[in-house]
Amino acid sequence: MKVAIVGAGNVGAALGARFSHAGHDVSFGVRERTPELVERFGERVRPLTEVAHDAELVVLAVPGSVAVEVASALGLHQGQVLVDCTNPIRWSEGPVWAPPPEGSNASALATAFPNVDVVKAFNQFGAETHADPSYGERRAEVFVAGDSDAAKAKVSTLARSAGFEPLDAGKLRNAAVLENVAVLWIHLATVGGLGRAFVLARLSR
Repeated sequence: MKVAIVGAGNVGAALGARFSHAGHDVSFGVRERTPELVERFGERVRPLTEVAHDAELVVLAVPGSVAVEVASALGLHQGQVLVDCTNPIRWSEGPVWAPPPEGSNASALATAFPNVDVVKAFNQFGAETHADPSYGERRAEVFVAGDSDAAKAKVSTLARSAGFEPLDAGKLRNAAVLENVAVLWIHLATVGGLGRAFVLARLSR
């Protein structure tokens, strides 16, 4: 698949590496094409205004507070899938979930860009797990929420190919729950003292 990663920070870089290793055609969209980024990612680094033009999947991995603003620069078009990895968090009190009026970052993106299918995924743990989703014989599980079954299937295929275990988390309205899962993970990692090398997982029998 042709995948555009918007943001080249820890999460974006880690996901880009996983997807590239899985054989996908990955490019990175950034505000400023600095020499450091070009040295790291080569010609795959493109301006925000260009990176999404021919991408099937656009993965938004930027701070939650600027999600809609950054996505507005991408020129998203009909038929694309926008994967929202962001979390609206207020750090001064926190971490505390601080959603926009639409109820979640994913819902705000869906409202702002009704011509694309928004899917919430890859927001529930740290960049270390994005870089390596293996935990012994198990794989990190990724909740996938969205209103389009076809779009969720495409994101699930991408996740599975990169070594994650996707779980269907229902409609996009459940993105609010997934953003709160991220807040819980951050709390456990920091205040709870668990560190960053863990995921929340299911046990079945």
